Amino acid sequence: MGEEGPQLDEEVQRVLEAIESLGSPEVPAAARAKRLTQLLDEWPDTHSRVREMRQDAMKELQDDGLSLRAISAETGVSFGRVREIIQGITKRPAKKSAAKHKTPDKEHEVAADEPET
Repeated sequence: MGEEGPQLDEEVQRVLEAIESLGSPEVPAAARAKRLTQLLDEWPDTHSRVREMRQDAMKELQDDGLSLRAISAETGVSFGRVREIIQGITKRPAKKSAAKHKTPDKEHEVAADEPET
């Protein structure tokens, strides 16, 4: 899957492999689509729970006496981001406002800051 990054924790690797297996071409397309739809339906709540668990773990480290810088060094997360996580600040990618435009053969989205063609 692209360039080699830092070695992933074994549990994290197993979760990623399990997700990847849901899209295996060895599984009939209808079953794949159904499984992936179920995963995507559950994803927002799961994502929120994972964020909360991470926040709780970092708060626990802080309660155990670690400084934000020590938590940063221990977890590999930047000092500023550790502070935000502990404070409950969620960073989400900014959504570009998009307008839908129909063409004779298909519908496509054009970002609001892009010129219309």
